[in-house]
Amino acid sequence: MTISLPNFGKDFEKSLDQEFVAPDSFQGFRRAGSHRTKEGLPLFLGGFLELVFDRGSGRLLDKPDIEAIHSIRQLTLMFGKVLVPCSEERVRAAMKSFIECEQEIRTIDARLSEIDYSEFRRVAKVLFGEMLSDLDQQVFDRDTIVPKHGPGATADKLRGNSKYRQSTWPSRLQEHFPMEEFLVPNSSFWGELGEVDLLEPGQEIPVKVIPVPKTLKTPRIIAVEPTAMQYAQQALAERIQDLVHEDDNLRALIGFRYQPPNQRMARKGSQFGRLATLDLSEASDRVSNQLVREMLIDYPHLLGAVDACRSRKADVPGYGVQRLAKFASMGSALTFPIEAMVFLTICFLGIERGLNRPLRPQDVPTFRGRVRVYGDDIIVPVNNVESVVSMLEHFGAKVNTGKSFWNGKFRESCGKEYYAGEDVTIVRVRQVPPTRRTDATGVISYVSLRNQLYEHGYWQTCKWLDEEIRELIRHFPVVLPSSPVQGRYSFLGFETQKLGKALHNPLVRGYVVSAELPNDPLDDSGALLKFFLKRGDLPFADERHLERAGRPRGVDINLGWYSAV
Repeated sequence: MTISLPNFGKDFEKSLDQEFVAPDSFQGFRRAGSHRTKEGLPLFLGGFLELVFDRGSGRLLDKPDIEAIHSIRQLTLMFGKVLVPCSEERVRAAMKSFIECEQEIRTIDARLSEIDYSEFRRVAKVLFGEMLSDLDQQVFDRDTIVPKHGPGATADKLRGNSKYRQSTWPSRLQEHFPMEEFLVPNSSFWGELGEVDLLEPGQEIPVKVIPVPKTLKTPRIIAVEPTAMQYAQQALAERIQDLVHEDDNLRALIGFRYQPPNQRMARKGSQFGRLATLDLSEASDRVSNQLVREMLIDYPHLLGAVDACRSRKADVPGYGVQRLAKFASMGSALTFPIEAMVFLTICFLGIERGLNRPLRPQDVPTFRGRVRVYGDDIIVPVNNVESVVSMLEHFGAKVNTGKSFWNGKFRESCGKEYYAGEDVTIVRVRQVPPTRRTDATGVISYVSLRNQLYEHGYWQTCKWLDEEIRELIRHFPVVLPSSPVQGRYSFLGFETQKLGKALHNPLVRGYVVSAELPNDPLDDSGALLKFFLKRGDLPFADERHLERAGRPRGVDINLGWYSAV
């Protein structure tokens, strides 16, 4: 269910793209239609498949059944991304792949010529020159470069409010992120900096490489950054995202926070066939640091700041501390914006081949609505797809051909899938079904699965799930999506079990999520620094933020009377 069926589903998607069933697809599944097992359609889901492909030839029908396409994908892919830890053997294989990827990056760096780097710099300047120049000046002035802490774990194990009491600071940060400006609220607290240890490059804490659940086939590999590095990275990442958003052309070509533009373009690509959707494997791990340096070479202050807050070493389980050739893994705040800029530059290098001339600034607006990068989800014109794929691979990226589509009418981008303009997006199971009410995370996920299936029209499945969920939580009322209650969604509205005495609002008896933040008191200069680093004019969402902070150590569900709306 978690490996074999998803493999079937991926082969089905590739067959849609190729518009025929290849002899080497659907391996492990018996076929019918010929005495040779590699011809014809698989017997498994054969009735559905016959509504999409010709049983004898394996060719795509002129009018394949959209519901059959949706159903095959739902049945085969729904368990492909259950968040369950992989086996130790698969984790070790993923760590080995991480090391091999590093070696490949070094090989590619050595293979790329000065002409390659020169062309890359030129196109990057056409796309980002004005934005990078502005950012370079801002880094020099430091007026708008404001750091911040994220909620996640760090390599030095600081969490929550403890991050505002850093006791170490890499000396590499001093030139562009001096601790006199970044670690204390103002000059009145400079005396406290005597207790901060300046770490020389050899003393720096390496990023901690860890696996997190992705699929049972392979884990996702991320790198947990040290607190100080993450603190500085966030400052630059925020400015990059803001400046891209302020530029009309770049806002149309790159996405950081908003996925619907990619999804709409994927739908148009499936409907009219003029746009291709590309997916990259090991996307962030294959962005060379040398390539990033080439992109920023003409902006010395920005290059210095990016280099200063980039972790140079990683502690890889089974391999020890390794020096990194990649720019950064997932985990760095700069990974997502920087990789998007690198990928967009390489895409336009490929597009340039089709133009048969150098890219000019006035060409860029003509590609709005035809080119867009959101992380490793890339959309380009079908006419340019071969040269773009070739250029991506030339610069070290690995195009995932199993999840890249440009021939048929199937497209996928940013979590949405389409065939011939019709939405065939599926509902995925994310957690193993819970067996007891005390498994709060499992119950929450189970309720979410039920409501997603309801919104997709699987009402008989929901009817069965409702009985299963009632075995876990006896109170399972009908509520609106805006209600805090773990309840059932319905197109018919909500139920009212009694009226609230104060507001006369509809109330139901049900469970709500409770997540208590860890106690983590913060006072003195740390509290003042947290206030100065706050974004926006509104008060903190949690009025007790100086008493508790960080990610909840666990969640629970509590029974009571709550609003149904």
